Amino acid sequence: MCGIVGLYLKNPSLEDRLGELFSPMLIEMTDRGPDSAGFAIYGDEVADGYVKLSLQHTNDRFPWADLATWLTDELGEEADLSEHATAAVIRVKATESAVRDLLEENYSDLRIMSIGRGIEIRKEIGLPQMVSDRFGLPDMKGTHIIGHTRMATESAVTTEGSHPFSTGMDLCLVHNGSLSNHNRLRSWLKRQDIKFKTDNDTEVAAGYLSWRLREGATLQEALETALCDLDGFYTFAVGTREGFAVLRDPIACKQAVMAETVDYVAMATEFRSLAGLPGIANARIWEPEPGQVYSWGRKAARTNKGT
Repeated sequence: MCGIVGLYLKNPSLEDRLGELFSPMLIEMTDRGPDSAGFAIYGDEVADGYVKLSLQHTNDRFPWADLATWLTDELGEEADLSEHATAAVIRVKATESAVRDLLEENYSDLRIMSIGRGIEIRKEIGLPQMVSDRFGLPDMKGTHIIGHTRMATESAVTTEGSHPFSTGMDLCLVHNGSLSNHNRLRSWLKRQDIKFKTDNDTEVAAGYLSWRLREGATLQEALETALCDLDGFYTFAVGTREGFAVLRDPIACKQAVMAETVDYVAMATEFRSLAGLPGIANARIWEPEPGQVYSWGRKAARTNKGT
């Protein structure tokens, strides 16, 4: 099952309402994924030379302020902290590798959900309504967002196994479907120094895209080669700092629908998640074609949008 949703704002005046518009979309997919939910939101970018980390811990009383103080001492730069229920966001002047290595060596029980300049990830066990309320989704601002509601049919119900998965700077992925060659591909990607924290096949797909981008491919090119290298059935929604993309496998047995107006582009597993968006009655609505990449972004051309 599972449900995926995405919203990219073309109209900057709507950025203050991103969470307000997106929260009902996520909640509408509850029947498809009641076990856990999550989202990756883009916005509130840090300056050049800084990174923003989304962190999570199993202990609701984890001393985030102490962690920020420790990071400040270790890096010699003040770490700015904001807490969000079981999660926290830290902004600090550092390289991605430096701060990741520090945390992995000294806080092995800490989950690094994402690192980038614009991305923040929140995910948790529970109904999508609970996750939305817990992290204050309706009040969040940004440029674009993707989300997922999970029905764990092949693994335990855990926060680690829920979506989105982020395996590179500002890159994340949500997935409806199943990959058949993820174990072999995971082993190969590990030899390319791509690191994984779960056995989830979606994390492998995210790692594959991170590897392709690291090797110089554009997101469009990475998704096109994924059609050959990833076996299985899937609908992907991929978030980057610049925008988001959607891809269905060549058979396209997992449904998806998209809508575009002058103000936004939205996608969902089912139309009911789009029905409450403003101007939806006048939107161009279509089903993404099998094996075609659909992408929108601030710098990238909007390619293969359908007819």
